[in-house]
Amino acid sequence: MRHGVAMREGIVDFADTAEESELRSELRSLLDEHVPEAYLGAFTHNENDLAVAQNFCKVLAQRRLLALAWPEEFGGRAGNSGELTVLREEMWARHEPRGAQYMGVNWIGPAIMRFGTPAQQELHLPPISAGEVIWCQGFSEPDSGSDLASLKTAARPVKGGWEVNGQKVWTSYATMAEWIFLLARTSNTGPKQQGITVFLVPMSRPGIEVRPIPAMLGPHHLNEVFLSGVQVTEADVLGTVGQGWQVVREALAFERVGIARYARCERLLNEAPDALGDRWARLPGALKHRWVKALVHTRQARLLAHRVVERHDTGVVDPRDSAAYRIAVTRLDQEVGEVLMDVIGSDAVGTDDETDLFSRAVEDHWRYAQASTVASGSIEMQRVLLSRALLGEAAR
Repeated sequence: MRHGVAMREGIVDFADTAEESELRSELRSLLDEHVPEAYLGAFTHNENDLAVAQNFCKVLAQRRLLALAWPEEFGGRAGNSGELTVLREEMWARHEPRGAQYMGVNWIGPAIMRFGTPAQQELHLPPISAGEVIWCQGFSEPDSGSDLASLKTAARPVKGGWEVNGQKVWTSYATMAEWIFLLARTSNTGPKQQGITVFLVPMSRPGIEVRPIPAMLGPHHLNEVFLSGVQVTEADVLGTVGQGWQVVREALAFERVGIARYARCERLLNEAPDALGDRWARLPGALKHRWVKALVHTRQARLLAHRVVERHDTGVVDPRDSAAYRIAVTRLDQEVGEVLMDVIGSDAVGTDDETDLFSRAVEDHWRYAQASTVASGSIEMQRVLLSRALLGEAAR
């Protein structure tokens, strides 16, 4: 059972320990000092927002907080899972001021720790923990989104390694990333999950072209990546050739539980009464009832997240757990977005009033929530994964 979780009179208690409470206070003080109140994320049309995120990552890194749970030799402070959960909650509640760094810290770095060679660990882990490098993931393709194993980007054997040709799409941060966590097919024999290899490739390598895709989510989020004759070598392989599916399964399990979406939902819901002032009392009872239900659902999602983290502590990295959490938390994202949009009313949507921070935050949350059930594996695929696992257990 994780640090900070205890049984008390038959009840599982997820209250912060003294150490976790101290860390939460430290993080909130740093956020208040270095992140403006009006900050709504790093990837807006205001270049200052990206600068805020990049600078804040350096502040966290100096205190070994950016990669808090990593071993000290790789730039972390060997924090436990309870402390890591506190970090995730506080960051997401404040619109993730780690920007694109969370990807490298949350799952690319851990994947390199688990599957990488000593040379790869030495090359990649210190810059990630220092907030000095941005990664993107080369997963989805035009015909291989949620069904990731059907990818067609091919790595053909050549002298000295492989030549990669193909296309990736919906690649967040590709215009600014220095490295790509790239999936390519090195074999077409056997089941489609076999024959996939992970390559760690610098974005500066010849043959890589990035084309941005305009979207409501803002700059840097969505891009196409074209790979034409890209040369990769044995030194670029993460793990074993042809066994990339195992790397991806574990990496995505960390990614899907590593985003504490419920924390932002709960913060916005709790802020609503004070933000609306006298208008709150005039809201219909049915809308307040929806607000209460959504708040309850945030607590349920938090408990589920803590349960998955607890299982990870025991060495169980089960994609089924992460799928169940992702289903719950992405549905919560959209529920809270709809409730709060009704709370602020149509007059507040698209407001030019820079002082109406709550309405702007609600609209930002709603926009991102629209994509939450398709990003990082659609909710339908998560349901399929979970159903197959449960049916398989019932058959045994």
